[in-house]
Amino acid sequence: MMEQRSNSDAPGNKLMVGCETAGQGVDAGETGETLKRKNNLVKSFGYAASGVVQAGSERNFKVDVVAAVVVFTACALLRVPAWGWAAVAVCVGVQLAMETVNTAIEAIVDLASPEIHPLAKRAKDCAAGAALITACASVIVGLIVFVPALFALLEA
Repeated sequence: MMEQRSNSDAPGNKLMVGCETAGQGVDAGETGETLKRKNNLVKSFGYAASGVVQAGSERNFKVDVVAAVVVFTACALLRVPAWGWAAVAVCVGVQLAMETVNTAIEAIVDLASPEIHPLAKRAKDCAAGAALITACASVIVGLIVFVPALFALLEA
């Protein structure tokens, strides 16, 4: 087991020292700010892509991806106008992002509280609730986009 000490040389920068992060050791004198300066843009995108891949292994993320394929196919078949495509694209993006945040929160809670605890349950339930809220809002947007498009197609 690795030793963990808090380093707070810079205000607001708490860094766990002596632990391995993504296979890279952290020097005792480094702060979050110095680590940020060392990181380049390409690596940052790589880390972000890794996060999406990790979230993509979750069941709800997979369900959302399938739903996205279905709604984009419906946009094409129903000849949805550009504003509808844009609304659907935003909803899909927000939902996938929310599922990714939910996955991150669940991982943090599991790390911080491996035992069942009422506050851990509350945090995880709230994160899942946020994903549910965006899913419900997406359904409402979908009705606004698809119902008129369906009627227009049927009238033609």
